[in-house]
Amino acid sequence: MALFSFGNRRPPADQGVRTRVVDWVRRCGGFDAAVTVKASEIVCADPACPGIETVILILVPGRPTRALKVARPLPEVTEADIAAAFAGEGTAA
Repeated sequence: MALFSFGNRRPPADQGVRTRVVDWVRRCGGFDAAVTVKASEIVCADPACPGIETVILILVPGRPTRALKVARPLPEVTEADIAAAFAGEGTAA
């Protein structure tokens, strides 16, 4: 039984989905195990956003944290979305 209700919150994404997206980020970015990659869903407050988007944080030791955004929920993200997010970023790894 849930003690608190926060509107229409979705259940968290399946860990397998999250792992798949992180693996695609590692492959597309050429990152090894020393790089931490986190993928999360957020509700975007900007009216131009689709509502729920995926934010990917890339933490390379000794470098500023990078963030990639994909304008769709985590379970709908594809490897092509990840490649497009890197291409649109405009900075090298």
